[in-house]
Amino acid sequence: MIKYEIKNDIGILTLNRPDKRNALHPELIRQMKVKLWEAATDDSVKVLIITGEGKAFCAGADLEYLNEMRNYSALENEKDSRELGELFLMIYNFPKPIIAAVNGAAIAGGCGLASVCDIIVADELNARFGYSEVKIGFIPAIVSTFLIRRVGEGMAKQLLLSGDLIESKRAYEIGFVNYLSSNALEFSLALTSKLKNNSQLSIKLTKEMIVKVSGLSVEDAVEYCIGLNTISRTTDDFKQGLNNFLTKK
Repeated sequence: MIKYEIKNDIGILTLNRPDKRNALHPELIRQMKVKLWEAATDDSVKVLIITGEGKAFCAGADLEYLNEMRNYSALENEKDSRELGELFLMIYNFPKPIIAAVNGAAIAGGCGLASVCDIIVADELNARFGYSEVKIGFIPAIVSTFLIRRVGEGMAKQLLLSGDLIESKRAYEIGFVNYLSSNALEFSLALTSKLKNNSQLSIKLTKEMIVKVSGLSVEDAVEYCIGLNTISRTTDDFKQGLNNFLTKK
């Protein structure tokens, strides 16, 4: 259900269910979690890209699985929801830069999957984004947490309440998408050349900082960052980077 390869320090995780438009399925989610853990602990991987095989990025939940879900007990639904929530948190808290190369439609949970990545690169012609849950009586619960953080409450309300699909250009205009390209994967691979040359420790700490300060008051955030700033100045990466800068290397 997924493919995984490493090219020049870059991990590429591909959702590989093109006949199902790469729809989310319990086994696919399980495989993704395994590979995310491997990539997170593999020092040879500096950046991770998530993309989709075929014409879609991820069309949300698998239709056959949704049909089975109608007979689930409350406990089974809670367990299923937790699996998806854990996947999204693994991506959101991933210690290395993670890019969504959105080659086609990213719908509902698929849109949520893109939203938890650090950077979204979208195919300027073929990518579509939308949260269609309300149209079938469902609630975009887990995905809403990350959408609000990405585009703000007002725009999140518009997208979640309408269930409308938006084109990649509009997604870029509202700040959901970071880059548009005629080839999302190739652009993402080119982008990694910048990211992987930065201090990996600095990137890890910066990602942790962004997540942490967004939940703090301004005063607590500044206090937290003072401590983080102090710690960062003692690292070998900082000392070497500062030395290279001062000696013009």
